[in-house]
Amino acid sequence: MQKIWIVGIVASGKTTLARQLSARTGIDWYELDDVVHQRSEKGHKRTPEQQLEIIRSIDRNGSWILEGTDRSSYSYLYDMADTVLFFDPPLWKRRIRIVTRWIKQKTGQETADYKPDLAMLKMMFCWTNEFERTRPDFEQKLARYGDKVLRITDQKAVRRLLDKAESTGDSVERQK
Repeated sequence: MQKIWIVGIVASGKTTLARQLSARTGIDWYELDDVVHQRSEKGHKRTPEQQLEIIRSIDRNGSWILEGTDRSSYSYLYDMADTVLFFDPPLWKRRIRIVTRWIKQKTGQETADYKPDLAMLKMMFCWTNEFERTRPDFEQKLARYGDKVLRITDQKAVRRLLDKAESTGDSVERQK
């Protein structure tokens, strides 16, 4: 695992896993939200071409961990990565995480790169519902990448993955 693409819907645990995996492996990780959005007061969104150039620049440096949601402009990441981690906790858990994250951001216990208002809370639920509605298409996309894909559904799978990152054994099940 040298080029790792962590993909999942909002509140699935992608960033937490990327941070932990980076700490265990020493591989730099990047949030794709930072590739899409040029962080400034105006919140400029980069074009797909600009995003691709940034990702190619990251790729030229060797090993990487990239994490984000599935976007059509990221289709090349599935080919570039040697490992695709699909973070797929149950829907009920993601919904709880969305509300918990929003409350923490609203009360200042956690920072956010966006305004944690009711409109954003609603959008997070919309994104989650849209993902579930289009899940069959996403599953078909994943199936094209065979044993390159690891599905992470719970903390036990996360622990196995992190242990694997520190050892040479392959105890994590690859998608069939």
